[in-house]
Amino acid sequence: METNRDKIIIRTSIIGIVANVFLAAFKAAIGILSNSIAVILDAVNNLSDALSSIITIVGTKLAAKLPNKKHPFGYGRIEYLSAMIVSGIVLYAGITSLVESVKKIIHPEKADYSIVSLIIIVAAIIVKLVLGRYVKSQGEKVNSGSLIASGQDATFDAILSASVLASAVIYLATGLSLEAYVGALISVIIIKSGIEMMKDTVDEILGVRADREITQKIKELIKKEPEVRGAYDLIMYNYGPDNNQASVHIEVPDTMTVDELDKLTRRIEKRVLKETGVFLVGVGVYSYNTGDNDVTRLQKAVSNKVLIHDWAVSIHGFYADLEAKEIRFDVVISFDIDSDKALELIYKDMGEAFPEYTFTISPDIDVSD
Repeated sequence: METNRDKIIIRTSIIGIVANVFLAAFKAAIGILSNSIAVILDAVNNLSDALSSIITIVGTKLAAKLPNKKHPFGYGRIEYLSAMIVSGIVLYAGITSLVESVKKIIHPEKADYSIVSLIIIVAAIIVKLVLGRYVKSQGEKVNSGSLIASGQDATFDAILSASVLASAVIYLATGLSLEAYVGALISVIIIKSGIEMMKDTVDEILGVRADREITQKIKELIKKEPEVRGAYDLIMYNYGPDNNQASVHIEVPDTMTVDELDKLTRRIEKRVLKETGVFLVGVGVYSYNTGDNDVTRLQKAVSNKVLIHDWAVSIHGFYADLEAKEIRFDVVISFDIDSDKALELIYKDMGEAFPEYTFTISPDIDVSD
């Protein structure tokens, strides 16, 4: 079933296709008639934009497929794959354009502009500016990285077309031909854009640190529950735009029953989903000691000993059994040190400072703190 988001992406992409095909046709005609390599390469860039929009539509359609037994988390990540293909097309267009520009630099040909051709280029600049603003605003409206990138690219194309226009005016005024050099510059910028697009897409596929604003909001929502003293180890899992899942640990009193915990975690899951759109697929539990000042003092002493290291971000999930002389806690370790080495140092410190206790220490990755 096609969602409203998908309809907006497809409609906007179709508008982009139509506009870019017309612009490419006009620019190609002007480039051929005026023997301008810069204008021809600008037309090629418009065609690559149109092809990118087509791939965006196909990717959106495929990503909208419902989850099934083989792919229970849906097909949302196909949008990232389609973005990868788009970036490849842009990169290819830039490289081939650069090759042609270099050939023109080595074997220059005289350009021949007309007033009509200049007017059409000016019109193309205006169309691209309007199109870029519209596509970007629609992308921001539906949280589509592809549309946002396309909108920015269209605005950038307008600037490139303006450089072509400037070179044409300079040629008409002075006889100085900058055609091939402007074409080479455009090619380099297109290549740079393709590499950046590919890098961003690879980051999404590999997985990047979750947005700090959303992780902080989720933690604050969880801590609104009076029984929850802290929320830790929040990990986000992205399965495509607007398809985010997460797991988290909450710190609750050691006096809570399983029934109370069940009700609490269900309330938390419902609240987080309603206010952020994120599905909490796993809620783990840390218990903390209640009514024991000795444990509070011990926790502070342990914390001070651990956090003396720069790479120790924080500790949580602290629990001490004073009778059994057992202490357990988690420590968040930065990426500045190997986690095994960090644990070795912490265990050594704990053994020296608190020899009468047995420790169970679990390392956590600094993914959202």
